[in-house]
Amino acid sequence: MSNLEQVLQDLKPKRPLLIVDADEVLLKFVEHLEHYFTGEGYTLRLTSFQLSGNIYNSQTNKPASPKEVKKLIGGFFDACVDTVPAVPGAADALANLSSRYQVAILTNVPHHCRDRREAALKELGFTYPVISNAGEKGPAMHQLHTAAAAQGIFVDDLPPQHASVAKHAPDVHRVHFIADQRLAALIGKADHAHVRIDKWQELEDHLTGLTL
Repeated sequence: MSNLEQVLQDLKPKRPLLIVDADEVLLKFVEHLEHYFTGEGYTLRLTSFQLSGNIYNSQTNKPASPKEVKKLIGGFFDACVDTVPAVPGAADALANLSSRYQVAILTNVPHHCRDRREAALKELGFTYPVISNAGEKGPAMHQLHTAAAAQGIFVDDLPPQHASVAKHAPDVHRVHFIADQRLAALIGKADHAHVRIDKWQELEDHLTGLTL
C-alpha cells in the first residue's frame, strides 16, 4: 500500500512544498535499465521518448510484446530498485532547497518495492519521505498541495504527469526535468509544464528565485 496518508499527516501547513519524481529526476533510471535489459537478452533503442516499442529481443531483433515489457519492467524493479545511481548534483541541490521547501518524493514504483527504494535513496543522500504511486500523479499532488496549503512545486520527466497535475492541482508550479541527455534531446518542454530544466544547479537556482 502507498504511504500517502502518513505523509499527508506529517506535512507542515503553510510551508512551501516540493514534490519530485525519482526516475530520471533523482536517479539515472534509463541508463541502469539498459544494463538490466542487456542481461535479460534485450536492447533498448532510444529512438523516441517512450519504452513501449523501443525494447527489442537481441536474438530475434523483434520488438518486445506488451506482456514482455511489463515482465521486464517488473523484473527490473524487483532486482534493481536498490542499485540505481543518483543523478549528479541532485542530493546537494535538494539539501539546499530543503531549507526553503518541505520535500517529498512521489514515484511510480511498485508498492512492494517502496521501502527498498526509500532505503536506497537515503543511502544516496535523499532523506525525504518516499510515496509510492500508480498511474496518474495529479490526484496525489492535489492532496499534498491541499494539505500543505502553500506554494506547491512538481518536478517530473513525463509529460502525461504534468498534464495530470495541471488538471488536478492547477496552481502547482510544474517543472519538466529529464536527466538523461539522450532522452532529453528527444522531446521538448511538456505542454502542461511551466518550465523545462534538465540540470540540478539550474533547477536549484530557479526554485530558490521563485516568489513564494
